[in-house]
Amino acid sequence: MSDVRPIAPGAVRWIARTLEEAGYETWAVGGAVRDALLGRPSVDWDLATRATPKQVRRTFRRTVPIGIDHGTVGVLSRDGVMYEVTTFRKDVETDGRHAVVEFADRIEDDLSRRDFTINAIAWHPLRDELFDPFGGVEDLTAAMLRTVGVAADRFREDYLRILRALRFAGRFDFEIHEGTWTALISLTDHLSTLSPERVREELTKVLSADPRPSHALSLYRDGGINRVLFPELDDQAEGVWEKAIRVVDSLPPGRPMLRLAALLRPAAPAAAAALLVRLRLSNADTDAVADLASAPGLPAHGSGAEDLRLWLSRHGPTVMRGVARLDLASARVADDDQAPQLVVQAWRAIRAELRTAPPLVVGDLTVDGRDLMRMGLKPGPVFKDVLSELLGWVLEDPARNQREGLLLRAQEVAERLLGDASSDASEGASAPRKNGP
Repeated sequence: MSDVRPIAPGAVRWIARTLEEAGYETWAVGGAVRDALLGRPSVDWDLATRATPKQVRRTFRRTVPIGIDHGTVGVLSRDGVMYEVTTFRKDVETDGRHAVVEFADRIEDDLSRRDFTINAIAWHPLRDELFDPFGGVEDLTAAMLRTVGVAADRFREDYLRILRALRFAGRFDFEIHEGTWTALISLTDHLSTLSPERVREELTKVLSADPRPSHALSLYRDGGINRVLFPELDDQAEGVWEKAIRVVDSLPPGRPMLRLAALLRPAAPAAAAALLVRLRLSNADTDAVADLASAPGLPAHGSGAEDLRLWLSRHGPTVMRGVARLDLASARVADDDQAPQLVVQAWRAIRAELRTAPPLVVGDLTVDGRDLMRMGLKPGPVFKDVLSELLGWVLEDPARNQREGLLLRAQEVAERLLGDASSDASEGASAPRKNGP
């Protein structure tokens, strides 16, 4: 670890040099420094400086006021990339969700308000000097996650740090320091005070991890986070949960919503829907994840063509592709060497049926509502039932999707349904009235 030194883009050195020459102490801080020391790619470089936002904007020609109230100014480099430059800060007051801060004069004050030692390391890009007052480099070397200062105090300042602790431990495969873990699990009930948006963002980051979200997800269960935030997941039996998170690991990291569907698949549809609504996902993501989580697996290899068409009619080609990924991931973690090949065969069969372009929804039929109206039917329940029966009849044999034959069939179905309705009405009218209780 001691031999690894950060290598920052030239723009970072240019910003630091410009501020230093103007008389403002400036350091690179945050995740980019941490990742560089771990030998990982460093992308988002942030700088902390003694200069106030007003002074930073006076120093550079092209700036963006992205968070002036919090001391952050975006500085555009010559190649158009924006770097965040934030004034040294210190906490004045916190309530577990928000912090009141004021500007500080020293980098020590700024680092002391950070969450974990591995995130409280500063690096001077001009002097190639590390400033590590809390032993972050030592913890990086030991693969240990530890809070800055008293763990309970750090978590009480912002309860989201509990979720961040689990995400970092999972991402870097670190052990959580005993004192940090003890404080964490003692405060998990306070997670209910966090906004759904902040919880969703953290969960999405965990599910986007490459390659294994299962480490962090295991900590979610062990630390009681599922009990407080995701009871729908906490209800799962231990073996079911373990398989679900292994399936998540088998899915691509760039598909967090697909991974979320894998987590929710063992849950009841109503429970899964409740969790998605509570997380306030977009309507599109909510619908997509709910559809995937509730859909059954692909029809087994060897299923008849009618069964394949019925599955496609109920769930659609888009869900089919997602379910195929989920089924294959589940098969890969099963104790059956043949399972993945069976899923592949089922996938090929249903794709082959789809390529025949069979009618799958009412809109694919060669007759429509206007034809039924010309037959004298009025829009209503029977109207819808006729089209539904026609679709079911055609799904049995797509060759039946011929206009003349469907019109005759529609007439027969309509007469039967209207006759049944008339019979029910007559029976209701002629039924003897009951006297009082």
